[in-house]
Amino acid sequence: MAYLSKNLSVLAYSNGFTLWHYTTPDTATTVDTSGYFNAASDMVRVGDMILANTDTGASIATGVFVVASNTASVVDVANLTQMNSTNTD
Repeated sequence: MAYLSKNLSVLAYSNGFTLWHYTTPDTATTVDTSGYFNAASDMVRVGDMILANTDTGASIATGVFVVASNTASVVDVANLTQMNSTNTD
């Protein structure tokens, strides 16, 4: 698949920082490919965080992407910092 703007939403905004949420059936490695968020280059800024649910059609991965660069409308996010979703109770 590819980036879908309808799946990116603002959770919070303050002092020039935005916390986003994004959900997609794409894998985390696909999403963290440079250029994936190019269509959102006019909205996301370096340092913004994107809480994400990736690979929603298979084995979901949940975590945070950080916008690492946004230069000449090319957006790159750092690799997903995955959050543990295992419950041992």
